[in-house]
Amino acid sequence: MNSRIATAGNAGPKVRSDCQITIELKPKGGISLDIKSKVKSIYGKSIRTLCLEMLEYFAIRNALVSVDDSGALPVVIMARIEAAVKKITSTGLVFLPEMSKDNLYSTEHDWMRFSRLYLPGNTPGLMINAGLHSARGIILDLEDSVAPDKKEEARLLVRNALRQLDFRGAERMVRINQGETGLKDLEAVIPQNVNMVLIPKCESAEQVRRFDDHIAKISKAMKLKKRVFLMPIIETALGIENCFTIASASPSVVAAAIGLEDLTADMGVQRTAEGTESLYARARLVMAAKAAGIQAIDSVFSDVSDLDTLRKVVIQSKALGFEGMGCIHPRQIRIINEGYAPDSTEIDKACRIDIAFREASEKGLGVVALGTKMIDAPVVTRARRTIETAVRLGLLPDNWRESSPK
Repeated sequence: MNSRIATAGNAGPKVRSDCQITIELKPKGGISLDIKSKVKSIYGKSIRTLCLEMLEYFAIRNALVSVDDSGALPVVIMARIEAAVKKITSTGLVFLPEMSKDNLYSTEHDWMRFSRLYLPGNTPGLMINAGLHSARGIILDLEDSVAPDKKEEARLLVRNALRQLDFRGAERMVRINQGETGLKDLEAVIPQNVNMVLIPKCESAEQVRRFDDHIAKISKAMKLKKRVFLMPIIETALGIENCFTIASASPSVVAAAIGLEDLTADMGVQRTAEGTESLYARARLVMAAKAAGIQAIDSVFSDVSDLDTLRKVVIQSKALGFEGMGCIHPRQIRIINEGYAPDSTEIDKACRIDIAFREASEKGLGVVALGTKMIDAPVVTRARRTIETAVRLGLLPDNWRESSPK
């Protein structure tokens, strides 16, 4: 019998909260386990116990196993061992950590998706404390941020993260891959109570329905009741041309995002801070989203050091009709959240519109006015949406009408 060797995970001087597992199968000799860890004096015994438990579970009884640990959580070690085992065996077994009760929550169709923080799916050091940054959504990315030969490792790590890491109430999102790889991603993450799936480089309604149908198939087989929301990301000229059919492809689609890095590359132009080159595409996506009754979400702002320009971009984005945007660094989150939330002037105007409409309705008046301006139904609807958002954010008390001047 020839030796078979597999390695999973990451190690090195700049790696933190991860581990690298190497397993070399042998014909005999039992398990030889070598652990190198900065925290070996404290956690070495528990690391050894976990490794031996998993090796027994996967029926690995004769092997040389080395663990190069940089402070990995147990769920990370689990994912790395499973990934290594699956590289050298044909096992169909999975080793799942316990699902945290704190991760069983759902989100709503109209969840306030001001900010969504992208995190590479194969870098646990960036995932562990992501919930502390107050992003409205956290995206565990399996697509562009993961090297092709690391897709399977990342898939297992993201699966475990969805079960155990503390997201602090943020919407739990996963950006899957395209095609068959994306279908495999769904099979790993859908049973883990993921709230939303992001579909990258979406160009047609058929793409949306293919993933939506696969989610339904998985949910039926596992008797899952909660709906998984979808956010197609439109990143090509063809996607922009088809954005309304994409936005209305399924009731599961609750938001559509634009990806400007890939879109400008597809257009053959340079992306600028002013955004003139993408104005048509962004406006068209907003119109398509509004027509389909879903949220329009703007692209990430790639210069994490230029917060002043980010503020200007958020103001412009909100004025176009976008309801949120992506983040690639935690320092961007506060500016984005504050920028998309209603300000005091918007809240005050919305409250006055609501009061004027109610008073006119109580008097049976067919015409509603606020000062010299007439108020129609869409204006009232928009005002009430602003009030609802302000209440949910704690910017307006629930009983605000009771304290309003008559």
